[in-house]
Amino acid sequence: MLSILGDGGSGRHARLCDGISRRDLLRLGTLTVGGLSLPQLLKAEQAVGIRNSHKAVIMIYMCGAPGHQDMYDLKMDAPAEIRGEFKPIHTNVPGIDICEHMPRLAAIMDKCVPLRSMHGSPDGNHDSFICYTGRTVRNQPSGGWPSMGAVGSKILGPVDKAVPAFVGLSPDAGHPPYGSPGHPGFLGVSHAAFRPSGPSNMDITLKDISGTRLGDRRRLLSNIDTLRRNIDASGTLEGMDSLTQSAFDILTSSKLAKALDISSEPESVRERYGKGDPNRFGDGAPRNLEHFLMARRLVEAGCRVVTLNFGRWDFHSDNFNGMKQTHLPQFDQGLSALIEDLHQRGLDKDVAVIAWGEFGRTPLINKDAGRDHWPQVGGGLLAGGNFRTGQVIGATDRHGAEITERPVHFSEVLAGLYRHLGINPDVAQLEDHTGRPQYLLEKTDPMPELV
Repeated sequence: MLSILGDGGSGRHARLCDGISRRDLLRLGTLTVGGLSLPQLLKAEQAVGIRNSHKAVIMIYMCGAPGHQDMYDLKMDAPAEIRGEFKPIHTNVPGIDICEHMPRLAAIMDKCVPLRSMHGSPDGNHDSFICYTGRTVRNQPSGGWPSMGAVGSKILGPVDKAVPAFVGLSPDAGHPPYGSPGHPGFLGVSHAAFRPSGPSNMDITLKDISGTRLGDRRRLLSNIDTLRRNIDASGTLEGMDSLTQSAFDILTSSKLAKALDISSEPESVRERYGKGDPNRFGDGAPRNLEHFLMARRLVEAGCRVVTLNFGRWDFHSDNFNGMKQTHLPQFDQGLSALIEDLHQRGLDKDVAVIAWGEFGRTPLINKDAGRDHWPQVGGGLLAGGNFRTGQVIGATDRHGAEITERPVHFSEVLAGLYRHLGINPDVAQLEDHTGRPQYLLEKTDPMPELV
């Protein structure tokens, strides 16, 4: 099937600031790309003066924000109503203890950096935005702030024309920000995440469509676009020829399809990662451990930024059962497998991994045995990227309530990840919709602890 500029028969979908529907602008074969046009997603522009190395970032967004004091910053000297029921275990780095329900990560802590003093969320509202951009949703420029993946796509472009620079493995969620892979903002939908989720995975190869038939469809598309371009006063369709070429490059190459096909991995590797649960958890995300493996395969194939979402950590009630019965053991398995796999394959210096949520949880356990929102401090975990690992960054008071040592803002971490990719956030600027140049981040100082 070849369809041009359709909204799926529904008028409910929001239109972008450039007037194009967020539904398919172009569909080739039966490919659906997260509601966005494949050619739009694949625009690649090289930035002058920035080296074209294949460094990559994998970002795991932990929907709803896990409790920092239940993972990396346990407070055993606090009263019972604050410390909770989890106990710390030693890691393979003397002096670093983490939660007892993450033994696999404890065994490879020399390859990790727990962040115990994350801050930056202004109000405690659930939104993945700060994780992907390092900024808040307030006072955005025209078009909105772009995510790291979109910036990487814009500035660096693809490593291989058959593999998108930015891939989002984040399935849709009941709470939309939980399902976001990171928005393109003022960079436009041409730099949005390629989202090969669900049945669309099977539709990025030609299968029963011959090259001749695909060529016929391409000529038809070209003729229709020529007609539309002649009547398009806004100029929106200008330059779409190169984007369409990129779409056909993907369809006529098996590289992306192979990267998404984890069945070719040895059984021992698939078992190490595990399956988790592919079903959505409440209004959050699945706990799909196969996405961790898929992310590794995608960066090997040439992706620069891969994002995925995991679970629903918003435990306002029954926090400890929810954490220990489902989330922590599966997160521990998937993330540790990814980090070990990157090291075993010699990718640990080229691929950086960050796992975090949008804020932390209250020190005081509420009447429903849960923890509520606590924007004052949260946590995260870094690995790879040729960072100096085997250390902890930041500290909090005995209740885990306030930062006492080395506050770390989201934008500082993203500044380090940008530099890893080869982008200097002190220098790089991109124009918003008004033509005004914008810096990528508010805080661009590198984290000296990681160097």
